[in-house]
Amino acid sequence: MKVIGMISGTSFDGIDVALVDLQEGEGVISIELIDFESVQYTRELRSKIAKAMPPQSVDMQMVCELDTQIGQAFADAASKILSRNKVKADLVVSHGQTLYHWIENNKALGTLQLGEPTWIAQEIGAPVLSNIRSRDVAAGGHGAPLVSTLDQLMFGNSEGAVAALNLGGISNITITGSGLIPIAYDIGPANGLLDAAILEHSKGQIAFDKDSELAKAGSVDQKILAKLLDEPYYKLPAPKSTGKELFHLPYLLEYFGPVSSWKINNVMRTLLELTIETVAQEVEKFSVSHMYVHGGGTANPLMMSRLKERLVGVDVNPMSVLGLDPRHKEAVTFAVIGFLSWHGVPASVISCTGAASAEILGSITFGNKPLKLPEPKANRKYSAVIAN
Repeated sequence: MKVIGMISGTSFDGIDVALVDLQEGEGVISIELIDFESVQYTRELRSKIAKAMPPQSVDMQMVCELDTQIGQAFADAASKILSRNKVKADLVVSHGQTLYHWIENNKALGTLQLGEPTWIAQEIGAPVLSNIRSRDVAAGGHGAPLVSTLDQLMFGNSEGAVAALNLGGISNITITGSGLIPIAYDIGPANGLLDAAILEHSKGQIAFDKDSELAKAGSVDQKILAKLLDEPYYKLPAPKSTGKELFHLPYLLEYFGPVSSWKINNVMRTLLELTIETVAQEVEKFSVSHMYVHGGGTANPLMMSRLKERLVGVDVNPMSVLGLDPRHKEAVTFAVIGFLSWHGVPASVISCTGAASAEILGSITFGNKPLKLPEPKANRKYSAVIAN
């Protein structure tokens, strides 16, 4: 089954698109990546998304425009990867762009992803699975981290505790292994605050700290770091989730003062160390022997080296050692979630999201043919392997 998985994360710099061939045999899902591309948003669309992100307010005209234009951008990205590979998709899974994740008292009350799926269905002709997170939220969960679905499939039978760490805009972690009840949750900021800092300091000219050059030249402000680590969110019990509703530019200004006073190298180094320390404190709660890392943070050499230095006794590696490029994992995850939903299999891991029940995720938009779903396999227990 050829499935496209697409997502734009909290850094909202573009769309990750994975074209995946998924085959199932004897309860094992074989994952073969056919192609991957990260498609950048236009400068205009990224600017418009930035203006709609928390804590800013927008009117319904802006919501309508964004829903349409993000949907069109996703449709174009899917069309291009199919044309390049001269294949047709059986299913497209579109996470869309998260604009707001509604949390009160550590309970998810709602979540909003924009990117109207009918534009994708009209362009591609295949059915589209979207609105992936909301069913888990309706079942009492956080709708996140859904990457725990693939983590459990890949590592659920591992000997001992294994950690899978995502370093995206927000860091999140899954802890699982044979005989363990899996757990997953958002830890705190990773690339999100780093990107917000350099984008604001450079007046929109620099989107991220390439090769951690700025952070390498800076030093940690220990007093500010201590205050940052006192954030109440870190003390909340799991499962839990967070995002730009909490960790945004005004949050930075509260701790570092006005941008004009910043020594940007020190700001970047301090924020990087915040990510390292919050991750390390969580990993140390479990007897983890191996940790596999994915997400944009794996391209940050200082972040990866500091993780290894800080987590003595833990074998820290990028997901690529298992045959899956760290940059591809989230898009592949949503393709796998689509495969499960298509076959009537609940995709959420309730001990990870906090839902009261495991549900079939997503809503289907028809393609250009009548919809014919396969016989449900709801009682099948699955694992997953990467096909090399």
